Amino acid sequence: MEQNIAVGLDIGTTKIVAMIGRKNEYGKVEILGIGKSKSLGVHRGVVNNITQTIQSIQTAIQEAEAAAALKIEGVTVGIAGQHIRSLQHSDYITRPNSDNVIDEEDIERLINQVHKLVMLPGEEIIHVLPQEYKIDGQAEIKEPIGMYGGRLEANFHVVVGQVSSIRNVGRCIQSAGLVLEGITLEPLASANAVLSQEEKEAGVALIDIGGGTTDLAIFRDGIIRHTAVIPFGGNVITEDIKEGCSIIEKQAELLKIKFGSAWPGENKDNEIVSIPGLRGRDPKEITLKNLSKIIHARVVEIVEQVYVEIKNYGHEEQKKKLIAGIVLTGGGAQLKHLKQLVEYITGMDTRIGYPNEHLAGDSDEAITSPLFATAVGLVMDGLKRQDRKKAEALIQEEIEEIETENEEIPEVEKVELPKKQRKSFLDKLTERVKEFLDNAE
Repeated sequence: MEQNIAVGLDIGTTKIVAMIGRKNEYGKVEILGIGKSKSLGVHRGVVNNITQTIQSIQTAIQEAEAAAALKIEGVTVGIAGQHIRSLQHSDYITRPNSDNVIDEEDIERLINQVHKLVMLPGEEIIHVLPQEYKIDGQAEIKEPIGMYGGRLEANFHVVVGQVSSIRNVGRCIQSAGLVLEGITLEPLASANAVLSQEEKEAGVALIDIGGGTTDLAIFRDGIIRHTAVIPFGGNVITEDIKEGCSIIEKQAELLKIKFGSAWPGENKDNEIVSIPGLRGRDPKEITLKNLSKIIHARVVEIVEQVYVEIKNYGHEEQKKKLIAGIVLTGGGAQLKHLKQLVEYITGMDTRIGYPNEHLAGDSDEAITSPLFATAVGLVMDGLKRQDRKKAEALIQEEIEEIETENEEIPEVEKVELPKKQRKSFLDKLTERVKEFLDNAE
């Protein structure tokens, strides 16, 4: 596989998407191929049948390979599901010498300290995201490197997940004959794909409505402030239609997509859709008004739960106002009149988020659907990770060159070597999952 190509693998509850992309000369992401398969063996974002998940992954990968005429080796995978939770945490370190400026190592030490937090049994920290720093009591510092101070303090956004769920995803990737290149939290991937930097600065809540879960990510001042996973998604709406209209799941899904609306007032009483009966039984007649009443009831429940999370973050307070409002994405965002309903319930400005912010201008319309927001975000993350690796390799080369030169001229004082770039914690998590899988063999 070419070096400048990345593959995003979105393991969802209803679908698994494999997307191959590369950066074009304008720095935009060009999608070379996409593969999609029905997700079997995943429930509410968590793998519950490894064999079926492996088969679904392989189907999606083969389809993407055929579309792009490339062989896929490594993938960046999204992690989500109902086992993800987040918490706020403050921590500090005391520096032995306050006459030296704060450097990367001090921040590394502080972050490592947070990693030692005692979690519930079976849980593991996925992300430790520093928000604001305090130096000797001086607050609201965004970049402490280069400043003087004895006590370095920070607020952290800590994302936690179940070890077993993360390892199961790793095992599926490995058994499908792929290399796990990176792990990313799915709400963060979707946010990267659909939000602009201005929105993140102003304050925005991203709601990603998937099949089994609804993910929430809140940004303000360009920093992630809150993440949550609500264990409901589009599938419960389909389930309600199935039960309420006494029809099979396939028909319920089609009804939802073709005629569904989140706003019951839209449909007239005389609008009726006829559904063929099973095995020669009489066809069923369903009024669209009834259909949208069923959908409306469930969507209101999902949106209200998300709104509770937004209010918990403190949106009501003037200083934490989310000026850019709400952005809806994911497959569930395609439901008719959902934007109006969300605005009505929350009173916040709402738009549908399409992942075309960073895509090349000539991208196929199907790819820019909210359905593929997470996959596009994962491709972007994979490309970013490659850029970082290239930068690290260049630094390493420079270090080796300097070392060689120093060996040749013994009387010259050794040159201070540039600090190796700090690894992101996701890279470390990926390495831990890889190590675990290697040891298990």
